[in-house]
Amino acid sequence: MAWLIVWAVGTWGKDEAKRCPASSCPFWSPLSPRPTLPEPVPLGPRAPAGRMEFSELIRTGRAQAELLPGPEEPPLRGTLCVTGHHLLLSPGPPSTADLWLLLLRSVDSIEKRVAGDSGTITLRCKDLRVLQLDIEGVEATLDIARSIEALSSLESVITSFPFFYRPKGLRLGDAWHFHPPECYYKRVARETNAWRLSEVNQDFSLCPSYPRAVIVPRAVDDDALARSARFRQGGRFPVLCYHHAPSGTVLLRSSQPLTGPQKRRCAEDEDLLRAVLAGAHPGARGFIVDTRSAQAAKQARMTGGGTEAKAAYPGWKRLHRPLERGRALQESFVRLVEACGDPEQSMDRWLSRLEGCRWLAHVKEALSTACLAAQGMEREGACILVHGAEGRDSTLLVTSLAQLILDPLSRTITGFQELVEREWIQAGHPFQLRCAHSAFSHARPKHEAPTFLLFLDCVWQLGRQFPLSLEFGEGLLLALFEHAYASPFGTFLCNSEKERCLCEVRTRTHSLWSGLNQLKEQRKLRNPLYVLNPLAIWPSVEPQSLRLWQGLFLRWTRPPESSEVAWEKVKEAHKALIAHLLVRGEHDDVAPKVKTTVPETTAVVS
Repeated sequence: MAWLIVWAVGTWGKDEAKRCPASSCPFWSPLSPRPTLPEPVPLGPRAPAGRMEFSELIRTGRAQAELLPGPEEPPLRGTLCVTGHHLLLSPGPPSTADLWLLLLRSVDSIEKRVAGDSGTITLRCKDLRVLQLDIEGVEATLDIARSIEALSSLESVITSFPFFYRPKGLRLGDAWHFHPPECYYKRVARETNAWRLSEVNQDFSLCPSYPRAVIVPRAVDDDALARSARFRQGGRFPVLCYHHAPSGTVLLRSSQPLTGPQKRRCAEDEDLLRAVLAGAHPGARGFIVDTRSAQAAKQARMTGGGTEAKAAYPGWKRLHRPLERGRALQESFVRLVEACGDPEQSMDRWLSRLEGCRWLAHVKEALSTACLAAQGMEREGACILVHGAEGRDSTLLVTSLAQLILDPLSRTITGFQELVEREWIQAGHPFQLRCAHSAFSHARPKHEAPTFLLFLDCVWQLGRQFPLSLEFGEGLLLALFEHAYASPFGTFLCNSEKERCLCEVRTRTHSLWSGLNQLKEQRKLRNPLYVLNPLAIWPSVEPQSLRLWQGLFLRWTRPPESSEVAWEKVKEAHKALIAHLLVRGEHDDVAPKVKTTVPETTAVVS
């Protein structure tokens, strides 16, 4: 026990600091100057100068405590230990229970109460768990609470647990090479020669939130790309994210053009989108799906942003499909979690609060917009460009969902991992900012927004409506949710590929994919009902078709055995069905029933 505590407390001193390049890393290092970033990244309070040890933040290292994990679970009593990255509870000798361990980064908020000669600490976690610790001694209670508050709020990336995590059976560098842009480009190159892989962003100077390599029209050279980047917010010029082989059309993403009140134009940007249509098929047309309202886009023009002028982009039409983002989405998430955490309310009150938080309305709008984009490619043979303002949130939500609807490979376990890596991580979704807090934080939200969680919820809705078409089950979605907010792996660290490169995340931390792709984990994540479905899957977005994701929002307030037992019954029923069909010789004729009707969608066309 002692060696585990010493190792977990750890020391972040000069030797460790040298691992992070002093000339480039944007996150605090005792030996590094703080360079100016191309865009502001909140790094939290600066750590003490010189040498910083986790032990300096630990006021009390251990105490006797009783843990109340939640409903339907027995309390666990033992010695509570605070380490640099974890909270440990070791049961006493008579107990046969395992060591309980909690990653401190997963703590979202802390409440403490004292009464008599003891105290209670309530930990509300980013994965929506609520834990209660009853601790002997008032001083010990207050000291442990302060220690948890300090250690759970450290924002320095290079002192986080992934840089210390060394699990057995995994090697550093494993799985980081699984999903590079070059891998997807090879697939595109087999289907069309109208596109090329450009390394114009090799040093991240053109666009700090894009990866080093991007897929662009072959007819457009790198100089034109550089000029287009200067015309787009944050340098996010239009790049390919999906080629739909059946129709020969493509899905692209970007940020808003910087037209401004003077209605500026960029010839190279116009040529780029003209080349997109030319590389599709004769007479191809395009739709620009703007995830802002027409009014918001108009207001953006007054502050330097704007939209593509119809006269400057012939062949393209703009559709406004406003999607909530930022604070409004975060507040919707908070209200939903509050409603789910109140077991005493009546059914009428519960339904009223569920509707009032508007979370399922956001799910509906996201799926509807993705269906609109997918329908344009599949049925109208049109190319689709998706963007909002920055192009790093709702844009990625739409492009990734559209691919799931259209692409059977994205619905496999490996394909879905590649989709998340390519469309969220490498595409520059700022996970460090968006997932800094979950639904329990008392701090006023600044950059937090559960956009990635909304994506996972939409994927869950697809899996529920098409239970045979996704190779993975709910377990993979829950794992991604948990690891996005707090993880021992480095996959979701930082806000862009540039930041991950500067902090040497790929060489100094383990990839989440290497952990999830172990055989024992794959068995848990796989959908036993999966049958390859080569068709597009068109979800219904009617209110009666969208359900609350109980496996996430209610999993800590209901008995955990019920869903597991039910799932085992489903697997047994599936085995029995296959055996029955094999006896009758009908197994090869089994095919999933796919709903092919497209939900009604509305859009403002300009």
